[in-house]
Amino acid sequence: MNERDSEAVASLLRARGYAMVEDEEEADIVLLNTCAVRDLAEQKAMGKAAHLNKRKRRNPCFLIGVLGCMAQNRGVDLLDRLPDLDLLVGTQKFHRVPDYLDNLLAAQRGLGPRPKTLVDLDTEAGSQNEIRGHDNADGAPQVSAYVSIMQGCNMHCTFCIVPKTRGEERSRPMDDIVREAEELIANGTREITLLGQIVTSYGRRELPMVGGKTPFVQLLERLHALPNLHRLRFTSPHPSGFKADLIEAHRDLPKLAEYVHLPVQSGSDKILRAMNRPYTRDSYFRIIEKLRAAQPKMWFSTDIIVGFPGETDEDFAATRELFEEVGFEMAYLFKYSTRTGTPAAEMPEQVPADVAEARHKELMVILEKRSLTRHQELIGTMQEVLAQETAKRPEGRLLGRTRGYRKVFFDAPAHRLGELVEVRITEATVAALHGEVTVKDEG
Repeated sequence: MNERDSEAVASLLRARGYAMVEDEEEADIVLLNTCAVRDLAEQKAMGKAAHLNKRKRRNPCFLIGVLGCMAQNRGVDLLDRLPDLDLLVGTQKFHRVPDYLDNLLAAQRGLGPRPKTLVDLDTEAGSQNEIRGHDNADGAPQVSAYVSIMQGCNMHCTFCIVPKTRGEERSRPMDDIVREAEELIANGTREITLLGQIVTSYGRRELPMVGGKTPFVQLLERLHALPNLHRLRFTSPHPSGFKADLIEAHRDLPKLAEYVHLPVQSGSDKILRAMNRPYTRDSYFRIIEKLRAAQPKMWFSTDIIVGFPGETDEDFAATRELFEEVGFEMAYLFKYSTRTGTPAAEMPEQVPADVAEARHKELMVILEKRSLTRHQELIGTMQEVLAQETAKRPEGRLLGRTRGYRKVFFDAPAHRLGELVEVRITEATVAALHGEVTVKDEG
């Protein structure tokens, strides 16, 4: 989501006449789009901003802005730590950034009053409709593109700060989303990933069910019908969103790739209740089974938090067992990070850091073994790969992904970018696959 927001801001700035530079030291303006989901992310952003402030003291005309979730979370208190900031903009105001920079630059030229720090952290009706620009600096086709379909979250998990930083759920009009997708496809995009904090909640407050199908599945069907779109993905969903219509969509829509990122967070029903996650271990596993029955080639990834307050050895054992039983090919594994203002921050029985670290390492070992095994099973097989970009390393190769979202490096000429290529897998590591294009498919 942050990557998409940054791209939209960059697109707006280019349209206003601003130019991006490769070297940060050459920039007159640096904007940091921040995350607040974990404390480590905030600390990194804080450290980076403090480093930039040293440069500003040497050059008062240098402008620094902090955007996004950390700005929204910490608000004007952030200025106590970073008093030299020029711009502080929240998550519903990304589209205002070009205007604010214009004002700051005009003030530098003596054409307007110079504010100490320009701050805008207010909510704004319709802000979800403004994240629609796509930045394509070098003019090359954007083979794979993110499309934001909604903002905000109403789930209120006890560990999560997103409802505070992103606000309540707000969905974009379906026609606008389809129009954005059509424009991307016309410019060479072949894969679209739909984005939302809880993407499966799209339109549930604004749009009706039609034929027993949720607005989200209706949107998938409309996008699936677009010519020249090769693949369709979405992230991040919630287990509660996987009703029969969405499971059947994975069976009935060939462009909907065989990959689902399905956050479970814990395999312990006690911890799930404490997290305010409205499902059980068994109901989660039934969703996995139904998806595999609908689409036997499905690949799964997940999110898991270890060390949540009150997590005992027995609770972690339940998570480890579910983790092994499902057999996730990829996972984002997190040690619980206290977020001030969330219910979990005030819960008793906070788990010691060393215990959380040990549990994290244990799951990492299981994950790496599983990923390597599944990748090795693909050696010798033919995989449909969407050629997405030129690889930085190994140099000269193309990088693409399978329908199951596995990275594949392979030799092919650059004109194959944006095409579906049949690749024979020859080598596998934990993180990626390597392959070769068959003679038949070299054209």
